[in-house]
Amino acid sequence: MNYLFSNRMSGLQPSAIREILKMSSDPSVISLAAGNPAPEAFPKEEIAAISQEILTNNPIAALQYSLTEGYPALRDTLKDFVASRYGIGKSFDELIVVSGAQQGMELTCKVLCNEGDTVICEDPSFIGSLNSFRSYKANLVGVEMEEDGMNMAALEKAVDANPNTRFIYVIPNFQNPTGKTMSYEKRKALYEIAKARHLIILEDNPYGDLRFAGEDIPSIKSMDTEGIVIYVGSFSKVLAPGMRVGYLVGHQEIVAKIIVAKQCTDVHSNILAQMICHEFMTTRDMAGHLQKLKAIYKHKCELMLGEMDKHFAKCVTYTRPQGGLFIWCTLPDGVDMVEFCTRAVKEYKVAVVPGSAFSIVEGTPTQSFRMNFSTPTDEQIIKGIEILGKMTHEL
Repeated sequence: MNYLFSNRMSGLQPSAIREILKMSSDPSVISLAAGNPAPEAFPKEEIAAISQEILTNNPIAALQYSLTEGYPALRDTLKDFVASRYGIGKSFDELIVVSGAQQGMELTCKVLCNEGDTVICEDPSFIGSLNSFRSYKANLVGVEMEEDGMNMAALEKAVDANPNTRFIYVIPNFQNPTGKTMSYEKRKALYEIAKARHLIILEDNPYGDLRFAGEDIPSIKSMDTEGIVIYVGSFSKVLAPGMRVGYLVGHQEIVAKIIVAKQCTDVHSNILAQMICHEFMTTRDMAGHLQKLKAIYKHKCELMLGEMDKHFAKCVTYTRPQGGLFIWCTLPDGVDMVEFCTRAVKEYKVAVVPGSAFSIVEGTPTQSFRMNFSTPTDEQIIKGIEILGKMTHEL
């Protein structure tokens, strides 16, 4: 049968990251391509104990239908957390629990964008969010990244050239894929640009609690006096991505629409997982757990960077992130980046992600690739970087 798919989905292609992960499923391949938390970072025993407590003492609440807005106790705890940690929460704000931060991106686009409306994004940016926006036939416009975030002059030009812009999407902390952090000055400038033009900012912060160097920078949402910033956080990188628990904070009128949109999607997010998150935050040592994560990722990042400093050719440049999970490498002009990444996995059994996977305009040439330091073991990092280093000297 000749299957006909909707216009909304017909243009979407499988994520290049997923395709590379298929190749890296070979046990002999050293994968520096994933974006998963470190296996040793999962609080397995605590989650097991909490799950047993809930299913023994309060099983019906965990197994029954619940509120679209989320488990009330978790929502209250999260409101306190984002207020104390990120200065988030005005009288006009509301919070909804979503099925991972990814759903927050998808629902935001669903309620704000008509087909053909423009979404302005950092270029490069997270492929999952980009595909969510593409699925609603949004017109994606990229703004080049500098070392401290979006180029603000280019952002103003992009906004002025696209009067149908609905929102600006940014990952200000340890951005995926580049690992870069937006400076305080640029966060303020971004907010003022959006405020002057009556635009929404979608602030995606899945990595903010994984800062292991440098000083915290105020969230963009903490500057929000007009109700124009939608903030999305997640438990995926700090507890467990498989539980699919995230949260969104925005003006109550926007959240009200998102609640209705979510009811059409999944009624509510997994309640047992929400109860586990709540119990972990309120009855376990959440602060100590986050410190453990920071120590793990600080060690892994410093190990990878140290090996890169030792083995990579000087013609290759790379970011030095202060948190998160990723390092962004750039090859010299004239080098075929896709061929480099393909040879790495096929001939040398080391997987990295081509930078083209994160381009706003699909197929845009790039000289960069993304590496992940959280998932591989120390031994895999050392061996994988040595192999890639030899490849860079062949350039």
